[in-house]
Amino acid sequence: MAFGKEKRMEAYDVLLNRRSIRKYTEQSVAPEILEKILKAGLAAPSAKNMQPWEFIVVTDREMLDKLSEVRPFWKMLKQAPLAIVTLADLRLYEGDKLGMYVQDCSAATENMLLAAEALGLGGVWLGLYPREEPIRDVRALLSIPEESMPISVISIGYPAEQRPAHGEDLSMAKVHYEKY
Repeated sequence: MAFGKEKRMEAYDVLLNRRSIRKYTEQSVAPEILEKILKAGLAAPSAKNMQPWEFIVVTDREMLDKLSEVRPFWKMLKQAPLAIVTLADLRLYEGDKLGMYVQDCSAATENMLLAAEALGLGGVWLGLYPREEPIRDVRALLSIPEESMPISVISIGYPAEQRPAHGEDLSMAKVHYEKY
């Protein structure tokens, strides 16, 4: 199915408009909207199509508050209606595929952030991997087994702030052709 010009521009606009949103309204996210975000994560590309990701959806207010204390810059979880933790199933990785789980789960995380933007929500990717202490804390809070590696946490909600789309701040000077 080919995208018409209008659909292509809509997708491109989502890419340029997605910004890190750290302030949310009190509105909850409907289950059907959450499912679309999760399906976007499940549709991400992965090495050898292993699809190693698993997701933990956190909507419990008490747990979101506890997660907000794991890292100094995670305070927005205190007002977010939900968070999604992306995990890698390490049992799928061996040999030359070992280091690919970070890339695979990062692709899933970005897909979910883009889906949130497309659906009128805002989100922010909260740094987790490879920091040992927050990984340990998130594992303990969410009962994550050792064979699963927490890679990222996404805070999601309806935006209570506006951030300008990327524009002139995108420097083409960072692009090299053929050689550095």
